[in-house]
Amino acid sequence: MDGTIALWLFAAVCLLLMLGYPVAFTLAGTALAFAAGGIIAGVFDAAFLSALPGRLFGTMSNTTLIAVPLFVLMGVILEKSKVAEELLANMAHLLGGVRGGLSLSVVLVGMLLAASTGIVGATVVTMGLLSLPSMLRAGYSPAIAAGTICATGTLGQIIPPSIALVLLGDVLSSAYQQAQLRMNVYSPDTLSVGDLFVGALVPGLLLVALYMVFLLLVAWLRPGLLPAGRREPVDTAVFLRGLLPPLLLIGLVLGSILAGAATPTEAAGVGAVGAWLLALAKGEIPLERLRAALRNTLEITAMVFMILVGAAVFSLVFRGFGGEELIHAFLTDLPGGVFGATLFVMALIFLLGFILDFIEITFVVVPIVGPVLLMMGLDPIWLGIMIALNLQTSFLTPPFGFALFYLRGVAAGQLPTGAIYRGVIPFIVIQLLVIAALWRWPALATWLPAALTD
Repeated sequence: MDGTIALWLFAAVCLLLMLGYPVAFTLAGTALAFAAGGIIAGVFDAAFLSALPGRLFGTMSNTTLIAVPLFVLMGVILEKSKVAEELLANMAHLLGGVRGGLSLSVVLVGMLLAASTGIVGATVVTMGLLSLPSMLRAGYSPAIAAGTICATGTLGQIIPPSIALVLLGDVLSSAYQQAQLRMNVYSPDTLSVGDLFVGALVPGLLLVALYMVFLLLVAWLRPGLLPAGRREPVDTAVFLRGLLPPLLLIGLVLGSILAGAATPTEAAGVGAVGAWLLALAKGEIPLERLRAALRNTLEITAMVFMILVGAAVFSLVFRGFGGEELIHAFLTDLPGGVFGATLFVMALIFLLGFILDFIEITFVVVPIVGPVLLMMGLDPIWLGIMIALNLQTSFLTPPFGFALFYLRGVAAGQLPTGAIYRGVIPFIVIQLLVIAALWRWPALATWLPAALTD
């Protein structure tokens, strides 16, 4: 089988998704329709579908994926308990007299919010509602304000503990095992979600630092765009009471993973309980809000796992039509060897980021291209961080970036679309510089995991 039908299957799924059909049911329904047609036409072996129950059971019993609802619950509780709102107010007071101080506060608080929620949409919407009116009232350039909020919101892709990294880690771990099986190589080395968390620290913090350097340069060179606010007295006790608890919680979650004292799933459980205790101590989580947090967590988790089911059906049928062999042959025959193959895959993922969310790309595209790239010698940690940064840039790029749609939804009447598009351009350039640096120096993502392992 030459794999042509597999390409038609992929094209049909993309078309239906662009038409707005639900992702999970589009993946599964389209794949099963193609499989049924293939069985009738005698070009698809029905025995492939017999592996489906085992795949679905393996997905649902995967202990790594239990971290997803726990991290989501942690983030939602912190959001419902107004921790982000209090953090932003305290930071704004602390940096109020600094030119561009409010934008720096947005970046710092957005980084902490990204570390606690890991969901791009939630971070952009929350920061847009909390900070955009304040930035505009303070006389900030609408474009700079919009760009700062959108760019900060996408940090949830790369700042651990990111849900995107949890899902990527699980998929790349399977891809790494497949690559070893195909090459008849056994290695004791494995890839874990914790490895991706550690590998993402340096690129993620570098990104945050470059955002802040850019804003400081704008404030210095174009002071009218980022005016200084009034310096207000800061109550140290109130400031520390608002800042330290969430910092300690995030530090406990990440620190336990980095120290090897807990798996990401165990750390996620600690984070969820810690967030609830923190909200309880603040008196900001009445029963009504707790119910809303649990309901939001259930909705997000159900969406993720339904997409998982749909992706499992799709990948199985795609393989049955010879799609994997076709992709393997195509990538290995590209000019430029591993460089050309990696460049093609990154460009494809970037473009797909305009129409698909990171969950669909992680479970549909990465399982297809991941084993091939890993067989060509790429480091799985480096590949995972590159994919996360690539998607982060895609979600920020006009005219289809998801972050732009989220902000436009909450900023209706406050910002023209052109200002949002202009505002994100400098941050896209920063993203591309970090991707180029990571491509040139892979050790930015790999040296810390290796150092902690030794």
